[in-house]
Amino acid sequence: MSNRRSFFKVAGIGIAAAAVPGLASASVSNISGNKGKIDFDLGVASYTLRDFTQEQALDMTARCGVNRITFKSMHLPLDSNKETIKKAIASCKEKGITLYGAGVITMKTKEQVDQAFEYAKAAELKMIIGVPYPAVLGYVEEKIKETDIKLAVHNHGPGDDLYPSAESVYDKIKNMDKRLGLCIDIGHTKRINRDPEQDVKDYFDRVFDIHIKDVTAATADGKTCIIGRGIINFPSFLKSMVELGYKGTLALEYEAEKEDPLPGMMESLGYVKGILATM
Repeated sequence: MSNRRSFFKVAGIGIAAAAVPGLASASVSNISGNKGKIDFDLGVASYTLRDFTQEQALDMTARCGVNRITFKSMHLPLDSNKETIKKAIASCKEKGITLYGAGVITMKTKEQVDQAFEYAKAAELKMIIGVPYPAVLGYVEEKIKETDIKLAVHNHGPGDDLYPSAESVYDKIKNMDKRLGLCIDIGHTKRINRDPEQDVKDYFDRVFDIHIKDVTAATADGKTCIIGRGIINFPSFLKSMVELGYKGTLALEYEAEKEDPLPGMMESLGYVKGILATM
């Protein structure tokens, strides 16, 4: 009964966070009423908005009350010239949104690695979220040293022969430059029946970015769903992020309802903000 009451308390605050403009747009560091307690930010991975234009993606992100985004290639193509990239950055600034990274970018060859880093450099990004094939990891390390741009390797769970888990990434990069790290996707992590919270704890020294989503099952058949309606224990997960002192971004990657994702995005982020407001 206590758990049930706690659930409805958090759910109620989450609805308020989504519905009340002041709370929905509050910074994460202030939402708990204890400034400085929460060091991370909330954002959006633009794959969530893959059926929409760059402008629409930015507007919908802003409507969710968050101001950080990473662009997938459909919102800023990898072969964009410098002028196109400058326009995209200007659009982000105009709408009050920080473009903090790019990805997920797959890199199979040295040429693709070069393209990704030139793209990030032109956009003045500090981080790439990517899937560099093992054969080019050494070259990726060279580019990191050359540019001082971090690269966070993304895990994709079931069916991913390269990087199904954070552990599979960490094992390959642990002795490499410390600017080569992890973007842990907690939904895909859960779908291979691993504990996302424990994975973040175990590999925390290399966690640069986290993609948040909820899923319906801890199996390959698990589907993305609205946060709070699936099986991931978000109150516990978020509590750990605060206790660990995570300083990156929790980027919502909502893969469901691609034709109309905004309601699910708003409910998901409202639920997360509701949990944070109880801490």
